[in-house]
Amino acid sequence: MFRISKVKTSWFVLFLCVSRLCAAQTDPRSKLNERITAKVHGFNSKISLYAKNLDTGKSYELSGDDPVRTASTIKLAIMVECFAEAGEGKLNLSEPIKVTEDEKVSGSGILQDLSNGDQLPIRDMVDLMIVLSDNTATNLILNRIGGNAVNARMAQLGFTNTRVMRKILGDGNKLKPTPSGVTEEGAKSENKRWGIGRTTPHEMVTILEKLYRGELASKAASEEMLTILKRQRDRDGIGRDMQDVEIASKSGALDHLRSDVGIIYSKRGPIAMAITVEDIPEVNWTPDNPGLLLISSLSEILVDELGSAR
Repeated sequence: MFRISKVKTSWFVLFLCVSRLCAAQTDPRSKLNERITAKVHGFNSKISLYAKNLDTGKSYELSGDDPVRTASTIKLAIMVECFAEAGEGKLNLSEPIKVTEDEKVSGSGILQDLSNGDQLPIRDMVDLMIVLSDNTATNLILNRIGGNAVNARMAQLGFTNTRVMRKILGDGNKLKPTPSGVTEEGAKSENKRWGIGRTTPHEMVTILEKLYRGELASKAASEEMLTILKRQRDRDGIGRDMQDVEIASKSGALDHLRSDVGIIYSKRGPIAMAITVEDIPEVNWTPDNPGLLLISSLSEILVDELGSAR
C-alpha cells in the first residue's frame, strides 16, 4: 500500500494553508471589504450599502438587505409607477396637474413658491420630483396615481420591502399637521417609523439595474427615466469628487440620515450602488455633512474595487 510520510504530510498541509492565505490576500473582494471596513470604522452611525458592477456582475454589500428609511429616494419608485402606467395607457404624461395652496409643502423644490393655479404636465412634475426633489410635485403625483399603486407595482416586480408609506409632510411654515395620503402599508402601526418610505439598498440597486437593462415599463421609458436621473442636481453624495463621469442618481436626506442611490458610468464599468447612513449624531444641512462625505468616499472605493481593470 502506498503511504505518505508524516513529514510529507506536514509540508502538504502547510502548502495548502499558505496557498489559501495567498488566495485570500489577492481576492479583490477581500481587499474591497478591508477598505470599506477601514473607512466605516469608528463612524458613529449605521451604514447600509449594496453595489454591483452591471457589466461583470461583481457585487458587494454591507447590511444590504436590511430595511432602511428612504427619505426622498422613494421618489425613484414613484417615477417608475408613472412611466409604467403611461405604458399601460392608464396615465397620460401630458395630463396637466394644478398647483394649489393646500398641497404646497416646504423642503426641497420650487413649486411651493409658484403661483396657485399654475398647471404643469405630469411629465414635468416627475422631472421636478427627481431633478429638484420637489416635495410638492411628489405629493401632487401621489394624489393622481396613489401610493398603493406604487406599492402594488413594487410587489409585482418582486420587491418585498420598497414601499411608499404616505405623502410628504414638509417642514417650517408649510408643515402639514397630520400625515395624508397614507397607504395601506403606511397605516400599519409597525410602519410609522419609516416616514415616507422603506426599502433596502439591494432592492434599490435592482431597480437601477432593471432601468439600465431597459426592463422597467419599456426600453424607451427606462432610458427616459435614466435621462431624468442624470439631470438630478444633488451631487454631494456618490461620485461627488469624480470628474467627467456621468451619474444617474437620486438622493435623500433627513435630519439624521443621508442616502444616495445611482449608477456611476465609470471608465471601469457602470457601477450601481445604494448607500444609506442612518443615525448621524449631528444635524448638518451643509454639503459637508459627515454622512455625505462618507457616501462620497465609499462610492470611490466601490468603483475602484468593483470596476474592471484599467
